[in-house]
Amino acid sequence: MYKSFEDLDVYKAAIVFTGKVYMLLKEQPLKNDFAMVDQFRRATISISNNIAEGFERETDKELIRFLYFSKGSAGEVRSLFNVMVEIGYFEKEELKEYKEDVLNISRQLANYIKFVKKRVL
Repeated sequence: MYKSFEDLDVYKAAIVFTGKVYMLLKEQPLKNDFAMVDQFRRATISISNNIAEGFERETDKELIRFLYFSKGSAGEVRSLFNVMVEIGYFEKEELKEYKEDVLNISRQLANYIKFVKKRVL
């Protein structure tokens, strides 16, 4: 049993991913696209924040709800990567590792949701 959200591997992965994204957001041409950077930051931070908030609610029902919010934010981040490729900010290959990271986080969230749902039954 986890004592804190900081013990969760998916939370740790989300924090590391957020750091990587923040470094990416400093690069050109993103550096001057304030709207894209703001949306990216919000969506990326939302992944870990929703894990933390759900965990702190101390009920499995609320935890599951917030894990789904977190998973939705991971999807939003993937969509933003797709937009960046479409508008020519980056080549698809340049973002491959980032997309793999966020897909891994999304899978971890799905597995954790399944685990918590089994506890509820």
